[in-house]
Amino acid sequence: MSISRRDFLATAALGSTSMAMGIAAEAQEDKHMPQPAPAGKRPALITKTTGLHSLDAAYDVLRRSGDTLEAVTLVCKAQEDDPNDQTVGLGGLPNEDGVVELDASCMHGPTRRAGAVGAVRNIKNVSLLARAVMDHTGHVMLVGEGAERFGEKMGFPKENLLTERSRKMWLLWKETMSHQHWWGPGLSDPNWKPPAGPTSEEWRKKRAEMEQVAAELGIEPEWREYAIEHVIHREHGTVHCSAVNEKGEMSGMTSTSGLEWKIAGRLGDSPIIGAGCYTDQDVGSAGATGNGEENIRVAGAHSIVENMRRGMSPAEAGLETLHRLARLYNNDMTRLRYLQMVYYILRNDGGYAGVSLWSQSYTGKRMQFAVHDGKARLEDTIGLFEGPYIEWPPVPKLT
Repeated sequence: MSISRRDFLATAALGSTSMAMGIAAEAQEDKHMPQPAPAGKRPALITKTTGLHSLDAAYDVLRRSGDTLEAVTLVCKAQEDDPNDQTVGLGGLPNEDGVVELDASCMHGPTRRAGAVGAVRNIKNVSLLARAVMDHTGHVMLVGEGAERFGEKMGFPKENLLTERSRKMWLLWKETMSHQHWWGPGLSDPNWKPPAGPTSEEWRKKRAEMEQVAAELGIEPEWREYAIEHVIHREHGTVHCSAVNEKGEMSGMTSTSGLEWKIAGRLGDSPIIGAGCYTDQDVGSAGATGNGEENIRVAGAHSIVENMRRGMSPAEAGLETLHRLARLYNNDMTRLRYLQMVYYILRNDGGYAGVSLWSQSYTGKRMQFAVHDGKARLEDTIGLFEGPYIEWPPVPKLT
């Protein structure tokens, strides 16, 4: 197993690994400060791969000198409205009680304002609700029932966010995999030990059981494999988008239904300003998808923007923050193999980068992100570690 960007991590990251090094660390950090990277192109947007299909419309907003917040909202709202995107909005996969809970945050660079909502039920477009908190209250964040009541007063329609497909997938999890829940000590617990996992024969029987239950629940044959895979592996769902226009004005937005089958009331990094979303148009904007608990602990998006403020390129700023995340686990690769994090980074001159903890998904596919600076396209992320991560729970491959 190889670690990419070794030279960078051995130099630029030294100052962040230990506060105890004090002035000596700062001197070391300054000595190895990366030189500014070449300027990018404005306008530009960066988002998750699922946002690719709406980037042309969002870029057109920027091309017409529209507000950057309108552009990023267009991308996030499109995902919230799509019932087949089960990571956000309508059709998002529910918590362990079978209830969809949504989180979102936004930052508007020109006015330096922010808004966020968390654990919201019955309101689909929480990206718009986060904007409403910013525009119509003196607060930054509303959560739970209070956020929902605020949304009703603002005219947001109440609707059942649990689609029939999502409901059946929840039932499939409830009947076959609910022993794999979020209760009990997590990966960061000092006493955690790698799970043994089932044998190939045990797993073959389990898959057969799941296929039978899926059929009994009425999950369509063409949807059944997808449903089983997503019940087994708890996907990290979220969409983030950052934008900059010709004038250098920036905005960022993040929306999510959070970890599927989560404990009710759980908040990840997405609604937290500075973790799942952070924008300072003097410098840049960043957002995240992946393991939210870890990203909260390193204030990921804020850390990246501050790294760029100190002169790092977007890629270097993201990799250094991933290095901090790895340090949470003392660089223990046994534990880190079960984590994944992707950062979407946009500098105020249009320079950008997508970086990930692991270069591949658990299926072995290259991690990617979407960008538009005149042409919408997918690009590979830069991985801190080469290879795939292991999705939880670890299961043997069946041939």
